[in-house]
Amino acid sequence: MRISRRLLASELIQVPLACFLALYIRIVGWTTRWQREGFGTLEALRAEGKPVIFCFWHGRLAMMPLCHREARAAAVLISTHRDGRLVARMIERLGLSIVDGSTRRGGEAAMLQCRAQLSRGGIVSIAPDGPRGPRMQAAAGTIHLAALTGVPILPSAVATSRRHVFGSWDRFLLPLPFGRGIYRVGAPIRVPRDADVATIEAARLALERALNELSADCDRRMGHAPIEPAASPAIAEPAR
Repeated sequence: MRISRRLLASELIQVPLACFLALYIRIVGWTTRWQREGFGTLEALRAEGKPVIFCFWHGRLAMMPLCHREARAAAVLISTHRDGRLVARMIERLGLSIVDGSTRRGGEAAMLQCRAQLSRGGIVSIAPDGPRGPRMQAAAGTIHLAALTGVPILPSAVATSRRHVFGSWDRFLLPLPFGRGIYRVGAPIRVPRDADVATIEAARLALERALNELSADCDRRMGHAPIEPAASPAIAEPAR
């Protein structure tokens, strides 16, 4: 296992593997019969040159680059972890740019890059449960970014009829070719610039709820049982 991880971290392995994965994603995109819903808001904002924060769960990251076929300004927030580097290389080969870091761990530099991207009228794509989870539970970093910039958050989800689900923490979905697929974009979530702690938490819960509802609906419509969020840790009762 240690040897395989070292090999995976090697640039000699990552570069050709990223090329292969990018080609594979393109093939899946070309051979899947896609249904797109709710993209009117995204397209209207982009037509006006307005920035957008685009959100999806980490486990559905593989197919999300194809959501941005029209948007060359899109940048995806990717962690600096070994697996993140591989994903970053793959996404770059699909024509998107990368923001290094995380909004939750040492995220000051990532926040600055995201704000700069949005100030130029671009798109920032974030998985608010990444890079390590808990699965399908939103961290507050995305909400703080929306409050700082005044940019709307668009929750989204994708599912395919043919897929493999890995046993990873995020239940990563690998789509398979020659099936059906659905993309859904939900209603925008706006966070006021003067948001207090309670407003930030309400927006975080609204984003989490929207992403889970969209993901469950997409899964069901593709013939699958919905992937469930990770269980919240139990709160220990005080000693008596």
